[in-house]
Amino acid sequence: MTSLRYKHTTANPLPATFYRGGTSKGIFINRADLPENISDWDPIFLGIMGSPDPEHGRQLNGMGGGVSSLSKICVVGEPSEARKAEGIDVDYTFVQVGIRDSAIDYSGNCGNLSSMIGVFALDEGLCKPRTVDSTRGVASVRSWNTNTNKVIDTTFPVADSDGVSTPSLNLPQAVVAGVPGKASQIVLDFVSPGGARTGKVLPTGLPTEIFEIPISIATSASKFRISLVDATNPTVFILAEDLRTALHIDPDSPIDFANPEVREVMETIRRRGAERMGLDPSAQAQPKIAALSPPSPKDSQQGVDIVIHAFSMGVLHKAVPMTVGLCLGVASGLERTIAWEIVTKNGQVKPSNLVRILHPGGLVEVGADIGEGMDVKSAKVVRTGRRLMKGVVWW
Repeated sequence: MTSLRYKHTTANPLPATFYRGGTSKGIFINRADLPENISDWDPIFLGIMGSPDPEHGRQLNGMGGGVSSLSKICVVGEPSEARKAEGIDVDYTFVQVGIRDSAIDYSGNCGNLSSMIGVFALDEGLCKPRTVDSTRGVASVRSWNTNTNKVIDTTFPVADSDGVSTPSLNLPQAVVAGVPGKASQIVLDFVSPGGARTGKVLPTGLPTEIFEIPISIATSASKFRISLVDATNPTVFILAEDLRTALHIDPDSPIDFANPEVREVMETIRRRGAERMGLDPSAQAQPKIAALSPPSPKDSQQGVDIVIHAFSMGVLHKAVPMTVGLCLGVASGLERTIAWEIVTKNGQVKPSNLVRILHPGGLVEVGADIGEGMDVKSAKVVRTGRRLMKGVVWW
């Protein structure tokens, strides 16, 4: 394996690979092909994605797709010698690129694209996999996410040929809601994910608290029960019921999360939550915000534990950002959070059990291992992925 060297000039076009990971797609770039100074990355990433596109929001001049789940980049490279000594195989930085503006956000991680870090690392020859089960051809890669300073393990099938292990992504093993067909199972394991940004799984020390938020149609501020949880990525959880009450939405009518008034209220709560967690409220990518509700009787019979509507970059996500899903899995195991109250009333879900989440795109199961004193040991989820293209990208 060659030593890591940085170039003084950046190629245009730039070597890159395009992957689907879970319900997201993104450009993966070898760290060695970018400038050493991270401050020089922004114009490259904006050019790759076709941002900003203030008038149309479609990113037609780049690889972006006009929604947050398609405007993502991962920069992957060899770890430092110190990290290698700690057992890390590869480092990566996740980048969320603005669509209508020039925002470049390094504040959080992407669970969906994290599932493809190990695949890219092997495809690029950045590391060798660790054998998990040689009889089944399953191996893993341990990565270090620089955004959150957390360890993430990805485990997936590999095929060995002449001593070279190549990820096998086309086995009919698993289904991901929102993605057609089956593909190889990729197990994503966030090790000790608590306090990814704030240092604490409950940044304020409280499982629930009350926010009073001014609503234009109300004469006084409306009250919202909130849980602020930081696991894999910090998230503000609210009750959909409180949103319905504040906006006088008929109990028999669905909440239109695309309604500008709903979006305004969600963003106001998100910003307040960011301030309470000591985060920058103007950074749209972090924290996320999601409205939770109990499953309907029909959904409950199908094993659904909780329903989520999550926002990403101010817009309702068509599925659920995977880091938010994992954060919800952790929150469901933390006593007296609003997530815990919902799942325990529904099915007596224990912290080590899988939580079955219903989102606009379908179902996902997440698991969290929580020890004494709210020690979150790990959070796991199954993803699939696909190689889409490898070559060069103009910026």
